[in-house]
Formats: sequence, structure tokens, C-alpha cells
Amino acid sequence: MIKFSPQFKENNIKQKLKQAIFFVLFLSMIPLAGYAIRNIGTCTPNVPCIIPVWTWPYIYAPSGVLFAGLAFVFRDILQRLTNIRIAIIAVIIGTILNYILVDGIIAIAGATAYLISETTDTIIYSLLQKYNLILAILISALFGLVIDTLVFLQMAFHSLDYADGQIIGKLWMVLLSIPIIKACRKYI
Repeated sequence: MIKFSPQFKENNIKQKLKQAIFFVLFLSMIPLAGYAIRNIGTCTPNVPCIIPVWTWPYIYAPSGVLFAGLAFVFRDILQRLTNIRIAIIAVIIGTILNYILVDGIIAIAGATAYLISETTDTIIYSLLQKYNLILAILISALFGLVIDTLVFLQMAFHSLDYADGQIIGKLWMVLLSIPIIKACRKYI
């Protein structure tokens, strides 16, 4: 029988805890984005609530962009802490949650955009992560957020009116996460 040192057991528990935290953080972005798009910002009937994402000239985006941008980063970190199989399982669960938790056409558009964009993000991140973590997160998220924006807006609203704001808003969240990732890099 193999005996493990207390240090090994403690490190294993810490690793599993980090994995669980990022799994939950990633999946929580879906209901938070769905809630935000209906309740945070300037809200009018039958259109998404919007927030400013750029101040001169003012550019607006549906408020769910805040959480959608973070989802790409959390999925990348989840994959780094676990493996691609767990990341893909999380994307599938997230797609199902998106469809269940959000109403009507937003659910279909969100689930479709989510599945396509997160799969793209997963593939690109997988190819680049061995070279440079930060670059892998930035490039994979950029591809993912553009695809997510175009698919979601076209399917949900039959318009790309907020595409620039969506891309800027999601990119802000990705860029704001980079210093945190750099600071915590040795822990993830």
C-alpha cells in the first residue's frame, strides 16, 4: 500500500478546491449574464438592458457582456487546473444551463453562441497554452468573444447593432483579468 505524506494530501485537497472553484465560477457566468441582460443598466421593454463600455464616443452593450467576457478566462483557467476533458464537460453543462436558465430566443441564441465560442476558445487555448499562458488566454478569448458576439446578436436580435459594444465590453473584462492572472500565476 502506498502511503502519502500529509503535504501531498494537503496539496491534492488544495488543487481539487481550486478546480471546483473555477468550475463553479465558469458555470455561474451564465445565469449572471442572463440576469444582467434583463436587470442591470438602462432597461426598456423587449430589448436588452445596456451599459456604456466606452465613453467617447459613447458605445453601449447589453450588460451581460461583463460576465460573458469573464467566462472565457474562467474556462481557460479551469482547463489549466484540470484538463481539456473537464473543460469540454463544463462547456456542455454550461450550454445546457444557458438553455434552461434563460428564456425564449435569448436561450437558444445564448446556448448556440456559447457552445460555438467556448469550443473555439478551448481549441485555440489548447494549442497556445504551452507557449505562453497570458497570450493563450488573450488570443483564445479574442476569437471566442468575437464569435460569441456575432452569433448571439444575430440570432437573438437579428441585428449587429451592439456588436462593437459587446466586443469592447467582453475585451475589457478579459484585459482586466490579466493582471490578476499574472499575480496568481504560480497558484494556477
